[in-house]
Amino acid sequence: MNQPTPAIVAQSAVRRLPRWALLLLCLAYVVPGFVMRGPWRSNDMEAFGYMRELALGNTSWLTPLLSGLSPSMDGLLPYWLGALSLQTLGGLLGPEMATRIPFAALLVLTLAATWWGAYYLARTPGAQPVAFAFGGEAQLVDYSRAMADAALLALVACLGLAQLSHETTSYVTQLGCTALLFFAASAMAYHPYKAAAAMVFGMLGMGLSGAPTMAVLFGLGASIITFTQRSWGDNPGRVHQQARLWAAAWLAATLIGAALITGLQQWSWHLVDSTRDAGELLQLLLWFCWPAWPLALWTLWVWRRQIAEPSHYPHLSIALLFALLPVIACLSSTPADRALLLGLPAIATLAAFALPTFRRSISALIDWFTLLFFTAGALAIWVVWLAFQTGYPPKIAANIARLAPQFEASISWPTVIVALIATAGWFVLVVWRTSRNRAAIWKSLVLPASGATLGWVLLSTLWMAPLDHARSYEFQMQQLASSMQQNRAQSCVLTYGLGRSQIAAVRYYTHVDTALLRRSTPDVCDWALVDADRWAGDHNRLLRQGWEEVSRINRLAGKKEVLILLRRSDMAKKP
Repeated sequence: MNQPTPAIVAQSAVRRLPRWALLLLCLAYVVPGFVMRGPWRSNDMEAFGYMRELALGNTSWLTPLLSGLSPSMDGLLPYWLGALSLQTLGGLLGPEMATRIPFAALLVLTLAATWWGAYYLARTPGAQPVAFAFGGEAQLVDYSRAMADAALLALVACLGLAQLSHETTSYVTQLGCTALLFFAASAMAYHPYKAAAAMVFGMLGMGLSGAPTMAVLFGLGASIITFTQRSWGDNPGRVHQQARLWAAAWLAATLIGAALITGLQQWSWHLVDSTRDAGELLQLLLWFCWPAWPLALWTLWVWRRQIAEPSHYPHLSIALLFALLPVIACLSSTPADRALLLGLPAIATLAAFALPTFRRSISALIDWFTLLFFTAGALAIWVVWLAFQTGYPPKIAANIARLAPQFEASISWPTVIVALIATAGWFVLVVWRTSRNRAAIWKSLVLPASGATLGWVLLSTLWMAPLDHARSYEFQMQQLASSMQQNRAQSCVLTYGLGRSQIAAVRYYTHVDTALLRRSTPDVCDWALVDADRWAGDHNRLLRQGWEEVSRINRLAGKKEVLILLRRSDMAKKP
């Protein structure tokens, strides 16, 4: 028995959000973070290093290696995309920017797939608002478009999306492919050919990006949901043939993807042990999905009767499938934040379905909290920027000097102008939102999405220079290159105790070949670069014989990641 829908929406509440405003918001969110910076340490620098090795032809495309080491992140597709873009656009945009183009496109794909997925879910009969006795309820297309706008705004507002979605890692490709699968499950009753293409590319893409288990679970879950549906598209009655055909299609795509993953040996599991800190996980869940998760929980509560009948309400069952699996993966695998990232499109869609059930007082509370939070955040960003430009307030300036030592502040007027325009736009938006007669259903998410975008733009303009100085390897590698040049080091260096990202940085910034230093390493290089802590261990006593220290290269923070440049002892005796 179909339960009455809790959504009550008038036609006046589904007014159209201007397309230019939505596109401008997405552009302001996507572009910053991909420009005006170098590869940052850890995952970003490591991925760039493997892409560069592939583009230069130094390693196999099926088993990429860096100094004999395989990547710490699973998957092949992100490295292929970055390497192909580097080969094609490297000469025009530079190697760093060229590798980011595919990942910027994947972020755009994620936003677009989320919008269209929410749109088609909102078109299903079970998602429609209550019909009024004398008419005036929201019309089908207008209501679906408004809900899709709200879902996109909720996704942009999620705090955890900003940094991870602007990296050049496998997690961005997993996010884009998950959004494709979400769109395929949502649109299969309306656009079967587009949905089929999205299903195939999403399934294969996830398998080749290091998330084969999630791809299989998504495929199996979507096939079950499809097979049990009692409505298909705008048709309130079940169409047996189409439902069974699509269930078979999901199963076939899952089997094909699993076979390809098996053939390429891409299966991977990253399960965690029982000692995981529950407090850290709770903290991650609270801030990473903010502000979408409270709205999503509200949706589950007010639509609880409909959730009990998943065959009649695909807008809930599909969104729950793509939200719950990443949450479970977050609790049981590592890294937790990367696993949770895949659930953001569906969580944002669930958050959108809370809006038709809100009272005006709740919307006002969201607006005022968002207004105060992001205004205070923007003010703090500006104050810190003034501190490292002028030295006042002195306490803040001292903290910046400690976190980014030897950073020389300079004003880049183009970035300052962009930051001023973004800040002025925020205050104009606040004035618009606080004015009267703003009945649009998506209005409660305008300030959260715009505030998150404002913070990201300000961080990517005003703070980008010190952040890049502190988080990239460039400054340390410049010191290493200078030391090597002064000591006439050759273009071959052995490494010991360095991580993959450090090795990638050495090869990129100093233009030398590297190999791992082991006891069995042939005497092909007379120079070595080692991690100070790892090199000082007692188990390396024999390995240290025959080497002498030339110089120490400190990371900006001082005591962390200190590198020692060594040369063979007998080199000093050579003429």
